[in-house]
Amino acid sequence: MTPLKPYLIRSIYEWIVDNSLTPHLLVNADYPGVTLPGDFVEDGRIVLNMRPEAIQGLVLGNEEIQFNARFSGKPMRIIAPCKAVLAIYAKENGKGMIFDPEENEDETPPTPPTEPKAPQRPQLRVVK
Repeated sequence: MTPLKPYLIRSIYEWIVDNSLTPHLLVNADYPGVTLPGDFVEDGRIVLNMRPEAIQGLVLGNEEIQFNARFSGKPMRIIAPCKAVLAIYAKENGKGMIFDPEENEDETPPTPPTEPKAPQRPQLRVVK
């Protein structure tokens, strides 16, 4: 089953943009596989302004979010795995969603189905 988180990120991003607000993404900068500007990381986290006018080549995929942006005038390709995303919200009013960093729904192995036991013969005895 595909994780729900990427779908929520895409829908909230679209809702924020449709309402002419500024989408911000809070990302765990210590998560493996992130490509972020280290100079802007605070306490292991970074807030990324994802306003369509501020970024280019946005890809909101099921595994990761990618886009091009400028930091201190230098262009950079941002890559953030969806599992590293801690929140997406509108800067102006704070509306959006915070994700539980402990929750990695697809990393927990599914419990194997228990095999049904074969029906047993009834054990009857004659009582006199």
